Amino acid sequence: MELVKFKELEERIKGLVEEYNTLKKRTKELEELVAIKSGELKEANGKIAKLNEERDSVRHKVDTLLDLLEDINASGQTSGLLFEKKV
Repeated sequence: MELVKFKELEERIKGLVEEYNTLKKRTKELEELVAIKSGELKEANGKIAKLNEERDSVRHKVDTLLDLLEDINASGQTSGLLFEKKV
């Protein structure tokens, strides 16, 4: 009877050790996956930062061009008024 209990205990311990090893292996795999994903995230954040800089640069250039157009329109309207007054 005692031998049966020891065999049961031995089987349970073996099962726990196998589970532990399986979980340890899975943990290592997941840690590697997290490291890979962290690298991908860092790369994506870098690309986003670069795109934001490009967008801001384009926005600045467009704003500058719009300001120039406003200046041209304003001076064109003034010239037209002066021309009409002279005639």
